[in-house]
Amino acid sequence: MDYRTIIIAVAVAVVVAVLATLRARRKAIRKVAYMMDALEDGELNFRFRDNNKFNRTLNRIRTIFEKQRQAHEQDSWTKLIRVLTHEIMNTVSPIASLSDAMAKSFDENGHSELDVKAGLETISDSSKNLIDFVQTYRQLSGVAKPVRKALELQELMDSIIGLNSEFTAASGAECRYRQEESDLMIYADEGQISQILINLIKNAVQAGAKHIDISAEMSRDDEVVIQVANDGEPIPESAQEQIFIPFYTTKKDGSGIGLAISRQIMRNHNGSIELLQSDAQRTVFELRFR
Repeated sequence: MDYRTIIIAVAVAVVVAVLATLRARRKAIRKVAYMMDALEDGELNFRFRDNNKFNRTLNRIRTIFEKQRQAHEQDSWTKLIRVLTHEIMNTVSPIASLSDAMAKSFDENGHSELDVKAGLETISDSSKNLIDFVQTYRQLSGVAKPVRKALELQELMDSIIGLNSEFTAASGAECRYRQEESDLMIYADEGQISQILINLIKNAVQAGAKHIDISAEMSRDDEVVIQVANDGEPIPESAQEQIFIPFYTTKKDGSGIGLAISRQIMRNHNGSIELLQSDAQRTVFELRFR
């Protein structure tokens, strides 16, 4: 075999090896892309065959995400049950204790030292509060499926700001909107998205904000991103991780479901809502539409 034949054979072997490597890399890239899409959508029911080190590494990553999600869900349920238990016990305990006291207060002739009318009114009020609480829970669990249509953000924001102008002006606050690009649009349920934005504006006003700045832009990933910023009192650091938990609230007269419903609405739109920042400078919520 002459040297030219050897060179050709080596060249062919190199080309074959390079093509095999490129093919393997393309497969690896497709696997990673598939896994990232699945993780982004919260779907962890995939698994690659453990026939090579790369697949085993991907499966380990998937297992890590699954454990983190389970831990997060368990923590969320624990916090939700704690809040529900607290609210129900606060309402039921006075009813039970007052009913027991009234029953024991009657003598053999049916007379009572307690003001029965006042006691029954207290029981009635507490019962109504419990009914209101249950109705609020039904509202949270009954978020309707979104009816989507194309919405121009400028028109939507003009309408929302106009509807809230008297409320914000009465509190000495100013609400402004700007968008980085013209003709920004989202495909969403107008009523539900308006509900989220109105809730964020009202929360800002109740926090003493004087400036509420709403902005929108298209991200590099072709997502429409809306940020709602205000200069009101910041959310306590200890509460920032819990504000999306149903019935958790830092306000005396708050129901604790506004942000929880907002997150559920955004999930139904395949989007997200997050608290990006809350400090002495400003509080910023971000909505993402994919």
